[in-house]
Amino acid sequence: MRHLVTIFVLMLYSTLMTKAQTSYSGKIEVGYQHYLFRTLTVEPGHGWKGYNLDKEQNAYNITTSQGITFATRKLFAGIGIGYHNFKGTDGISIFGDFEYLPLKNKITPILNLRLGYNHIWNQYEGGTGTMLTELGLGLNYKINENFGIYLKSGIFISQQAFLIPITLGFRF
Repeated sequence: MRHLVTIFVLMLYSTLMTKAQTSYSGKIEVGYQHYLFRTLTVEPGHGWKGYNLDKEQNAYNITTSQGITFATRKLFAGIGIGYHNFKGTDGISIFGDFEYLPLKNKITPILNLRLGYNHIWNQYEGGTGTMLTELGLGLNYKINENFGIYLKSGIFISQQAFLIPITLGFRF
């Protein structure tokens, strides 16, 4: 996590020092994550209480990211937090959020990468925490220069599971 904050600060500093066109930006998202399969198989031993997501649990989530946009609003770098509910198992996440909009058209593709940490309160005492990786691709509809709505999907890997996220977001 310390590395993500350092990278974010260095990116902010370098864009401000080169006098690139930068501005504050944020986004809020709601989504559904469909469970596909486990990323590993465990041979049960002493103290094992099951997989982190024990019942092949789908999830609903809400996330928000705050950061900066630069390169005429094509690139976004920020830090985000999220709440996940895996069919009754609550969790939170914190992540670095990087996004690229390749075109300046009203409708443009969107590429998204998230790297961070996810913690759920499952059957283990204190819960379990793992790395979070999400790679997304979708379409962004630009309402005006500062606001947009997008729909994306991709892959989400966390808690020893591979999930398919479907996300609706609002950019401001």
